[in-house]
Amino acid sequence: MDLTPYVDTLRQELATAADAAGPEARDLAERLSAPLESATRLTLLHALSAAMDEVTRELAPGSVDVRLRGLDPEFVVTAPPAPEPAPQLPEPPQAPLPPAPPAAPEADDGSMARINFRLPAHLKTRVEEAAARDSLSVNAWLVRAASQAINPAPRQDPPSSRSRGAGQGFTGWVG
Repeated sequence: MDLTPYVDTLRQELATAADAAGPEARDLAERLSAPLESATRLTLLHALSAAMDEVTRELAPGSVDVRLRGLDPEFVVTAPPAPEPAPQLPEPPQAPLPPAPPAAPEADDGSMARINFRLPAHLKTRVEEAAARDSLSVNAWLVRAASQAINPAPRQDPPSSRSRGAGQGFTGWVG
């Protein structure tokens, strides 16, 4: 990135401002422009570096670095590593989830809030698969999951002891 146009614009703005004060101020501005060029470049580099730090925080684990080549900065973007495919484990059979409980009318005022949500790539893949199985968008699936976690459905009674398979234990009191 060439900083020269930005430094030149600052020099022109300083000269224009000095013109309003007369020829002596104009001469002073011209004498100060050359020594201020390096300070201006350093300040611009500092601002660019701070901006790239903010970008890097948003890209984590990727990053953007500012490197100096001569007098000009260069941006180096490091993409996050490609996620490794999660090992495919056979999924145990699952009972279908009960329908999500409807939201309490007094809690749903129609307003929405946005959050940034980061999760590991292997978990994201599983969330996408679960949402697809339920014919929902990832957002709708996550909203339903959050609602169920906060307001769990009432527990159903366990099956009677007679319907249990062989080898399973029994609990309770004997009188």
